[in-house]
Amino acid sequence: MENDKYFVIDFDSTFTKVEALDILAEISLEGHPEKEDRIRQIKEITDRGMDGSLSVKESLLKRLQLLEARREHLDELVSRLKNHVSESFKRNKEFIPNFRDNIFIVSNGFRDFIEPVVTPYGIRPDHIHANSFVFDEEGRIVGCDPECLLTENNGKANQLRKLEITGDVYVIGDGYTDYEIKAAGMANSFYAFTENVSRTNVIEKADHVTPNLDEFLFLHNMVRAHSYPKHRIKILLLENIHPQAEKLLKEEGYSVEVHAGGLDEDELCERIKDVSVIGIRSKTNITEKVIAHANRLMVVGAFCIGTNQIDLEACSKKGIAVFNAPYSNTRSVVEMAIGEIILLMRNIPDKSVKMHAGDWDKSAKGSFEVRGKKLGIIGYGNIGSQLSVLAENMGMNVFYYDAIEKLALGNATKCSSLDELLQTVDIISLHVDGRKSNENMISDREFNLMKEGVVFLNLSRGHVVDIPALKKAIESGKVRGAGIDVFPEEPKTNEDPFASELLGLPNTILTPHIGGSTLEAQENIASFVPNKIIDYINTGSTTNSVNFPNLQLPRLENAHRLIHVHLNTPGILASINNILANHNINITGQYLKTNEIIGYVITDIDKKYSEDVIKDLKSIKNTIKFRVLY
Repeated sequence: MENDKYFVIDFDSTFTKVEALDILAEISLEGHPEKEDRIRQIKEITDRGMDGSLSVKESLLKRLQLLEARREHLDELVSRLKNHVSESFKRNKEFIPNFRDNIFIVSNGFRDFIEPVVTPYGIRPDHIHANSFVFDEEGRIVGCDPECLLTENNGKANQLRKLEITGDVYVIGDGYTDYEIKAAGMANSFYAFTENVSRTNVIEKADHVTPNLDEFLFLHNMVRAHSYPKHRIKILLLENIHPQAEKLLKEEGYSVEVHAGGLDEDELCERIKDVSVIGIRSKTNITEKVIAHANRLMVVGAFCIGTNQIDLEACSKKGIAVFNAPYSNTRSVVEMAIGEIILLMRNIPDKSVKMHAGDWDKSAKGSFEVRGKKLGIIGYGNIGSQLSVLAENMGMNVFYYDAIEKLALGNATKCSSLDELLQTVDIISLHVDGRKSNENMISDREFNLMKEGVVFLNLSRGHVVDIPALKKAIESGKVRGAGIDVFPEEPKTNEDPFASELLGLPNTILTPHIGGSTLEAQENIASFVPNKIIDYINTGSTTNSVNFPNLQLPRLENAHRLIHVHLNTPGILASINNILANHNINITGQYLKTNEIIGYVITDIDKKYSEDVIKDLKSIKNTIKFRVLY
């Protein structure tokens, strides 16, 4: 970096997350009868000083008067401030030592607490320009140094003028007084720092808004903790995903946009252009056309079990990782299935309708226990197998069929064919995935094979059941009760109307795709999927990815991590290593895994490398995506 570039950094709410005098108020006013009111007044005065509506000196003196602070309070203040250093300054700890001769702390705050907080990070003591407290004989803080330039209006600009810095000056701060440096012609640019506080009138004056130090370092192409600032990673969450997901992703620093409903293909093609991560549930389809419009997409998060709404092959070919939640809502779906089985075996839906109409129909006719009945489970995956265990514990005899060989749990009996199961059981519960080949797997033929008066549940995917055939089976009495949670066509939002041939049928429970919609399940999903996304972006780990080779990676220490996604063709690893060898780069760790479509190579290297290395690695034939993690 050129020696004629200088950086002026504010302290309160920039270097630290907080205003120091606000923290001092909490310490000095402990036990004071007016504590809460005074703290509120101090914060209001702080804000007025920061937005320029109150003079610097007036702001300081008014707050000091309210504080009633003493010298002995400062040790506790410093201790607390050290725990409130802004995350992006802690994260980018190399920045200050690398450019310590060109970095200044210029603050309207006080050296008494600023110096012990910033010098451990490498700030030179003689580069700290701030006020000093004035104490009386008993150690009470009674004012500030009247000779200090920083107590006056335009004090920061005057302080810079006195320093006679020759070169380009860049100011990073959150207050109006920081902007005044630029306004006075003493700085090239003012960067409004919004990591901790955002002031509209300050942002309006800024040359650039920098949500954190990462953004500033990125704009100046300087060494930083993250190769790409996280707030530049845009995430779009659709379909009423639980707020916990938004919270976790925002806490990580990403820009998150939330849309309540699903989007159709054309809408999504437009919205996804600048999106890096998209989160969906079951209604939104990530098609090949959508992926073709996704210029920046890195990750698809399916906040559900199924991924049939996502073109996994198209995602793989564009180097887009897909994560889902295969276990998070299993229990919720199983409990709903058990509940509906009991309700339907007792004819509760019809009896409830009659009661609401004022019709008292007390009778045991057509009402049965589930104990001893034969339950047939179609699809013996995570949900089907757990349903098997709970049903058996209730005294049911469990039979199951799955296209893939699955080990029976408990005393469940495996059927050799779907037809065998259909002809054997009293209750049928569908738990298959939504692959296209499962479309209408239960139609007229299958209903005809079932026992007379069977109870039928579909809590899997809407298109796996032929709805007209199901309607006919219910009306004929072949199916004595049905529980349907999923439909071939579903409304995109709660405001859209729902229509189905099943409306009004006897002993039929219709629910709006809520099998996994319990608070527990949605919270579990809203934690599980974001954590997988965050782990992938931060470390390259692909554990539990649906379409990427699964790699669980160690934490990156003192190295760069190179992530290379390519078509699964021979020779890629050799090409990567030849390039690194030609540039004299030492490999500290390397991991490779492939599937039928792509190869995934993670290479950890020593810290030093040139841009030519990156260029060469990107140019390897059959490269799909390449990125660097610091």
